[in-house]
Amino acid sequence: MLKFILNVACIGLLSITSSLSQSLPFQISIEPLSIPNVGGLQSFAFGQHDGKWLIVGGRLDGLHRRQPFASFDIAGNNNRLIVIDPLNQNQWSALIDTLPVSIKEQLSSTNMEFHQEGEYLYLVGGYGYNVATASRKTFDQFTAIDVPQVISAVINNTPISPYIRQISDAKFAVTGGHLKKINQTYYLIGGNKFDGDYNPMGHATYTQQYTNAIRKFDLADDGINLSVIHYPEINDSINLHRRDYNAVQQILSTGAEAISIFSGVFQPNIDLPYLNSVLVDSLNYYVNNNFQQHYNHYHCAVLPVYSESSKLMNTVFFGGIAQFYDSLGIMVQDNNVPFVKTIAMINRDSIGIMTELKMPNEMPGYFGASSEFIPINTISHFENDVIKFDSLTADTTLVGYIYGGINSTASNIFFTNTGIQSIASSQIYKVSLIKGAQTGINENTQADGFLMDIYPNPNTGDFKIKFELKEVEVLQLSIYHLDGRLIKTKVLKNLEIGENIIDVSLNDNVKSSSYLIKIESPKYSQQRIIVVED
Repeated sequence: MLKFILNVACIGLLSITSSLSQSLPFQISIEPLSIPNVGGLQSFAFGQHDGKWLIVGGRLDGLHRRQPFASFDIAGNNNRLIVIDPLNQNQWSALIDTLPVSIKEQLSSTNMEFHQEGEYLYLVGGYGYNVATASRKTFDQFTAIDVPQVISAVINNTPISPYIRQISDAKFAVTGGHLKKINQTYYLIGGNKFDGDYNPMGHATYTQQYTNAIRKFDLADDGINLSVIHYPEINDSINLHRRDYNAVQQILSTGAEAISIFSGVFQPNIDLPYLNSVLVDSLNYYVNNNFQQHYNHYHCAVLPVYSESSKLMNTVFFGGIAQFYDSLGIMVQDNNVPFVKTIAMINRDSIGIMTELKMPNEMPGYFGASSEFIPINTISHFENDVIKFDSLTADTTLVGYIYGGINSTASNIFFTNTGIQSIASSQIYKVSLIKGAQTGINENTQADGFLMDIYPNPNTGDFKIKFELKEVEVLQLSIYHLDGRLIKTKVLKNLEIGENIIDVSLNDNVKSSSYLIKIESPKYSQQRIIVVED
């Protein structure tokens, strides 16, 4: 399958003006914080107690290398438990070598699913080196860590093993998913079981199986014994075929807890991120194909904030990797899915309509992928850790920190990566929420105009355009190649107030490339870029 990069030079040949300036409910600022001797780390798990963080697992290197012998090598395993005190700017660590083998292997793995409940940090799965098979695998362990006790043991250099318990269960052999909780039930969402040595060269040195599932279970933990009661899985091989995505706790306008699944990889029939989202509540899951997320497609630091007065759920994403990014006010589509600097916000209003807004500030470099947002747990929050916006009384409030992740030297390093193009970031950022309106860019809405969406995108030349009209009008559809050539034009008549869907088929002689789709009336216009692939 041919893939094309949409570059800035090409886009500049046409004026793209469909973005709308829109007021953001709050501003975000990030400020570097330096703590001596804090090392770089990415794809880790964390818990916290009394203002101190407990960091578990993850990788000491950057993006996994392309050479099969070097990908996920043992030297890059994090074999320490790390404690960081951001307030007093101090850190401690302890080796995990004395722990039982099964615990030590999981705690040095990458991309574990994790959730903290009270004093206990629960870890599921993860991908790492297994001594018994002399290969890498996805572990099937579920581990409980007493966070306050382990933090104390690390600081005081005393034994940590009494405070770590573990059970095994085949359903927990997952990496790259998320472990979340709604009310009293745990949700292990998405991810995959990856066994063997990673090899990007197409050789069969591993097996990979996506879970395509939401695995729900109840946990009983009396501080000594762990036991799990599984519920029937929810399976969807199309919409739950995701890993390395963002799963974010949410508050709905009803006050109920929920989880939003944002983007992730890969779509079943194409190596591109998902653009739709999935909402999970205590009853079911709901696929939202009416919303398209353009930014922040891989796992990154995420900040959830809910306002009870406006019933607006705000989710802020910090950098990472994405199929789209902004360049001088132009949205660029790059199907190589590069590292990006974008900070974006997705809002869900009181009736469930979602809007994506690009924040005016960016990350200071290609930071964010596989980083974590660590909230200040004394900030007023809901039971599921979503920050209560209306309880923030100051104009500026420090709400948490971003730590770790991959720091890339350039946007696209995937095909040249030998290990020197990226590192695991040691940088910590203070994240503050600033009350007061600020301008953001909404790529999906046109002032006094209409909502428009094109799907599928990419496509093979046949696609649908969906838009909603506020009044009956005659519109003009024009399709341009990005070199400025007009490919097709059509007058759209007999349209209705509300939703309209039209089918478009490009000529057979149109080659794989990128095209500008433009719908306009005398008063306004909407434009989108599509990618046509063989």
